Amino acid sequence: MINKGMEKALNGQINAELYSFYLYLAMSVHFQQTNFAGLAGWMRAQAQEEMGHAMKFIDYLHERGGAVTLTAIDQPKGEWPSVLAAFEAAYGHEKSITKRINDLMDKAIAAKDHATANFLQWFVKEQVEEEAVLDPIVMRLQAIGDHPGALYYLDHQLGKRGA
Repeated sequence: MINKGMEKALNGQINAELYSFYLYLAMSVHFQQTNFAGLAGWMRAQAQEEMGHAMKFIDYLHERGGAVTLTAIDQPKGEWPSVLAAFEAAYGHEKSITKRINDLMDKAIAAKDHATANFLQWFVKEQVEEEAVLDPIVMRLQAIGDHPGALYYLDHQLGKRGA
């Protein structure tokens, strides 16, 4: 049985993962509406990945005899002034999720909850990957600026995700 403090913290992470889903879905919609179908597809795939993360936390809480409490999800921003601004927001968001995961790990270690610490190891690794994927995209976007040809090329390249 999971302790109540860890249960509450994991429920908070479920909400954060669902917000991540909602944020990337909003970015996907924004890119679709601004004729960047490749970026829209990339963000939709990202959104689906985040929903999967939320489900992992839900399943884990159930496995440990904990209660899942779903709370309201904050509304994300719906528009970004540029492709770069959206990806910088995504990168910043992933950094905040990394901090949350690290805080959860610290909490599990302090509570000597080895099962939860072991479960969270997957997310520690995942966050390294998330940041490692977004950082070079942001750097590319910073380098190309508002050059239309380069933006459409990047749109095409990122649209290959999952293909």
